[in-house]
Amino acid sequence: MKFTVSQSSLMKALTVVSKGMGTNSTLPILSGIYIRAQEGTLEFQTNNLTISIRHLIPANVEEEGETVVSGKVVTNIVKALADAAVTFEGTDRTLQISCEKSTFRLNTLSPTDWSAFPELEPDKTIELPSALLSQMVDMVYRVTSRETSRPILQGILLTVEDNTIRLVATDSFRLAVCDSSVESEAGEKFRAIVGGTVFHDVLTMPSLTDTIQIGTADSQIVFTFGTTTFVSRRIEGNFPDYKQLLPASCGTAVGIDAAEFSAALKRVSVIALANASVRFDVDPDASFMRLSARSPEQGESSEALPVEVEGQGLSIALNYHYVFDCVNAVAGSNELRLELQGPTQPGIFKCNGPVNYLYLLMPVRL
Repeated sequence: MKFTVSQSSLMKALTVVSKGMGTNSTLPILSGIYIRAQEGTLEFQTNNLTISIRHLIPANVEEEGETVVSGKVVTNIVKALADAAVTFEGTDRTLQISCEKSTFRLNTLSPTDWSAFPELEPDKTIELPSALLSQMVDMVYRVTSRETSRPILQGILLTVEDNTIRLVATDSFRLAVCDSSVESEAGEKFRAIVGGTVFHDVLTMPSLTDTIQIGTADSQIVFTFGTTTFVSRRIEGNFPDYKQLLPASCGTAVGIDAAEFSAALKRVSVIALANASVRFDVDPDASFMRLSARSPEQGESSEALPVEVEGQGLSIALNYHYVFDCVNAVAGSNELRLELQGPTQPGIFKCNGPVNYLYLLMPVRL
């Protein structure tokens, strides 16, 4: 095997497939990257038994062949090389990498031990704009659970129906829902639960194109864009019925300037080190909302914000870390709406725009 490729193109390819490398596996082959040179094309593959990634790039191939090399080692080498042509020459058990005056000789693994890439025919597919989908995933991704005991809560529910795309995530303490308009064929419906980390990783890949095709096949979910194919296990089960958590009306609605609210919350929460609770006191007569925090060790803090209030006054305490996740999700928006039912009922933040956003948060004890 012998081929030459630019360092920048090679580095991009390795970055794409690195998400599928095994990190703590006892099988060395799962920490490797499979490379095949054939007919002017380089094919890169990784597989950690949960995720399989394949990516193709053009190259000057002088001799066809295949090999498996340590993903971490080859990535570190290519990252350190100059932006110039890189030549690979492989034999049965070694791979020589040359770039300008640098030469490396690596031990390799047998490609016959490599598992074939899963060739799947999705039974249902949908094509979506990548930029919009990426924005929406960023808005709900942090709400997915990190607990492995309930895998369904580690996923994001994706639905497309009636020209509306919707993403939903929850960790049982909070809920994030965002939706937007998207062009789809008449009567087209799509539904899948995608691992939050997988969804985020796919949409941050440097090879991402303007559109991405998502398909479901048996227990797998397949992402296809450009010359990249990303296959992951699908999360099976019934996603929580989140709609029953959303009240039909609210007793108090507060219109908040998003930038002012974010700055005030940042100042007040400096005191809330040991206790992540921030108190919200809504006064409809004076048209303000007071944020306050108290710590036995540090002291107290408070700040009043001018707001527009509809309904009655009330007080509620919320975890400010979770509130910041909401504020960061709608960064750049002008106004937030906070809807409240009572001190022991969930608070709901809403933001409308090209992407509509709803964030439900369970209160903490006052």
